[in-house]
Amino acid sequence: MSTGGLDAALAIVGGQVSTFVLFSHDGYGLGHVRRNTLIARALLARRPRARVFLVTGIETRPAWLADARFVVVPVPSLVKDAEGVYRSNGQSFEQALDRRAEIFERLVSDVRPDAVLVDRHPLGTAGELEPGLEVARAQGAVALLGLRDVLDDPATVAAELAGGGWENAADLYAEALVYGAPSLCNHEREYGVPLPLRYCGWVTTRVASRAVDETLVAVAAGGGGDGEDVLRLAIEVLLARPERRAIVVAGPYARRSLLLESRRRLGARLRFGRGLDGCGELFARAGVTLQMGGYNTTFEALGAGARPIVAPRRAPRREQAIRASRLAALGLADVVDAGAGGDEVSWLLDQPRRLAPGALRRAGITLGGAARAAERLLEAAPVGAR
Repeated sequence: MSTGGLDAALAIVGGQVSTFVLFSHDGYGLGHVRRNTLIARALLARRPRARVFLVTGIETRPAWLADARFVVVPVPSLVKDAEGVYRSNGQSFEQALDRRAEIFERLVSDVRPDAVLVDRHPLGTAGELEPGLEVARAQGAVALLGLRDVLDDPATVAAELAGGGWENAADLYAEALVYGAPSLCNHEREYGVPLPLRYCGWVTTRVASRAVDETLVAVAAGGGGDGEDVLRLAIEVLLARPERRAIVVAGPYARRSLLLESRRRLGARLRFGRGLDGCGELFARAGVTLQMGGYNTTFEALGAGARPIVAPRRAPRREQAIRASRLAALGLADVVDAGAGGDEVSWLLDQPRRLAPGALRRAGITLGGAARAAERLLEAAPVGAR
């Protein structure tokens, strides 16, 4: 992995057979870049000599982003605050957008990708990808849009699709890859997405079964910036259940003072997970999983055989709440309000917290999305075509 900027990335151009550029939308959550990272790995497993450039603005470097086989191209970070407004550290929002547009366009111009995959927002946060996408189209690249299983409530998505963020999307993109299945959320019927749709299944990891420690509670609070309610809930649950202990994965944006408070109140019964390549291994061996309702941690839990207790975020988007309620209706999760008290949640710890064999298959949940997305990208870059 290279983090030395665009010049370092471009220094490796040449000599290989196919090229892919993956752009990851940025926010408090790390799910956007996590999905693209898993797809990049799937691409390289199938075509080891391919060049893969992963463009992202996350300021941290989680362990799972370290892979010498692809190049990380940094752009200025845009982080969503509690009101849903994007901000950039050290420069104005407009300056950050200009720089992001410049880097993306130059990268596309110089590496001439066979395919471009953009996560979630077709033109970027505020249109900064459009110039680079126009260059990619002129060069003959195939552009694909990656979409989560659930975007938001239909009215909110309808307003988004009618706005400038989707202008020209149908001209720029060949199709949308939906990282889910229509049985959980049908993007044509519920949202009216104006692109051909290809449902790939969920992009996540799946781990083999492990010996389960019934005393262990795995707590996942997303990227950490919006996971304080889940962490506080976990503290209350553990105070009510002294026979339990927890490992907390709070993410890089968690407030340090809250983490220290958690350790002070629970002592050795609480540890923090650091440097994990996802949470799958932890979820596989924990007797209980308590988490937010974000895409990545939810399906890592399901892929590890856990039946999670989900405390979804409900603002600024309702995506997590919708996902959690639909999974609960399928019998795959329990849902609690993030403001619930520990006593309200404690009894759930004693309910079956592991999925029955075949539960995901019966519910229409397939977890091979990274491989299927990679296969579509490879269709756009046949060996020897350029």
